[in-house]
Amino acid sequence: MSWHPQYRSSKFRHVYGKAASKEKCYDCVPITRNVHDNHFCAVNPHFIAVVTECAGGGAFLVIPIHQTGKLDPHYPKICGHKGNVLDIKWNPFNDFVIASCSEDATVKIWDIPKHLLTRNITSPKKELLGHIRRVGLIEWHPTANNILFSSGYDYKIMIWNLDTKDAVISNPVKILDAHKDVVLSMSFNTDGSLLATACRDRKIRLIDPRAGTVLQEASYKSHKVNKVLFLGNVKKLFSTGTSQWNNRQIALWDQNDLSVPLLEEDLDGSSGLLFPFYDSDTHMLYVVGKGDGNIRYYEISPEKPYLNYLMEYHSHLPQKGIGMMPKRGLEVSACEIFRFYKLIPTKSLIEPISMIVPRRSESYQEDIYPLTTGAQPALTAQEWLNGVNKGPLLVSLRPGSGGLNSLPQFLEPEPLIKTTDQSQHQSRGGRMPLEDMQKPSEIEDRRKHLKVEEKTPKNEQMCLSNGFDVFECPSPKTENELLQMFYRQQEEIRRLRELVNQRDVQIKQLELELRNLCMDTGRY
Repeated sequence: MSWHPQYRSSKFRHVYGKAASKEKCYDCVPITRNVHDNHFCAVNPHFIAVVTECAGGGAFLVIPIHQTGKLDPHYPKICGHKGNVLDIKWNPFNDFVIASCSEDATVKIWDIPKHLLTRNITSPKKELLGHIRRVGLIEWHPTANNILFSSGYDYKIMIWNLDTKDAVISNPVKILDAHKDVVLSMSFNTDGSLLATACRDRKIRLIDPRAGTVLQEASYKSHKVNKVLFLGNVKKLFSTGTSQWNNRQIALWDQNDLSVPLLEEDLDGSSGLLFPFYDSDTHMLYVVGKGDGNIRYYEISPEKPYLNYLMEYHSHLPQKGIGMMPKRGLEVSACEIFRFYKLIPTKSLIEPISMIVPRRSESYQEDIYPLTTGAQPALTAQEWLNGVNKGPLLVSLRPGSGGLNSLPQFLEPEPLIKTTDQSQHQSRGGRMPLEDMQKPSEIEDRRKHLKVEEKTPKNEQMCLSNGFDVFECPSPKTENELLQMFYRQQEEIRRLRELVNQRDVQIKQLELELRNLCMDTGRY
């Protein structure tokens, strides 16, 4: 009997990794030599932050995302910690706020200025004092605004509410005291109602963070867990660790039954840690090896075999840490579905690596870019603390659709009716039905309002290029600064084009409404 291989239909079978060219890398970056098992890098569409080597305390760099090339050796740092910085995380709902934790047992919240850094920042916006030993991990809540989790070597996880005017917060809103050893990893499900942790006692715990109760506990002897990741939309957990024979190992768990893993697989005999990353939009899982240059990627399916190996990205340069760009910062015109920022301390280099779906068409590929998590919170901090659960607010990555910016005051209002809907309604006899039929005076008021907006634009909208104040920036003194100014001007031109397109849509909408009203008055 002949053997037939099992073929799978998948649009991500041929995804490949593409390293950026030398001029698009970040060179001469003094990457930390700390051996702590963390990413040491955090990225958003405006900045890349990386923990750096610093004498007399801890520091990290915040570099504008377009300022590639060689870094000035005197580039300003964020250096308010008295011990080594162990973890940094950007606020998912504000691209100009970053949290850091350190060996000095503190967590600090920093405001990053919208203009270019000209001097070191030493004073944080807020300081969180509660841990009695060094703090190794921090995580922002995925849907609630200003909720931060921190984990320290005092075996405690603390929940902080940053919606307060106090500059120093000494009392967390909740302390989770369910661990008997150091917490190595934390991960939330999609709506942030459950927290999965990996502990040095080899156990995976599923915790209700508001109640502080352990819902499930996995104690599987043949898998020593290091990192755990919630695969929220498929109700599974993924963990990386080592086997009894010290091979690097991955395991997949059912969220409702942590007694035995659904899948267990040895990868290789290397000693470096494995960092897992999950893309819930494409159901793709990436496993990045610390100390080697490989990135393995898989596709998750709800049925057996659950984990489908796709391919592996190879590089001869080993990575010490890794950063990940949020989906709203990707280059959709190039069919880029994921982007890593690889820390290479041997060359003092940060190298972007894009994961690309090969497509010939240059148009927007809607099938590989479903609605994704936006930059607006679904809940306030108090709502979440009161027991409300809500999934993330989703946005489209289609260029010009809006909703990708993390600063609400800079967002342009979305048109009430999409262009696709207009074309459909125009084909139906040229009439567009309205939910509430407006009077001519209301339409005239709206037109006047539109004219006022065009005549007196807000300063923030006209002076800001991607959140940077053009007039506050000093004149460029180096080639890198000049290049950065050029990139920012290109971004401003692109933003203004999108603004003009939105204005055209609003004008067409008003014309259609007026025509509908004229047809109605003519009928009666």
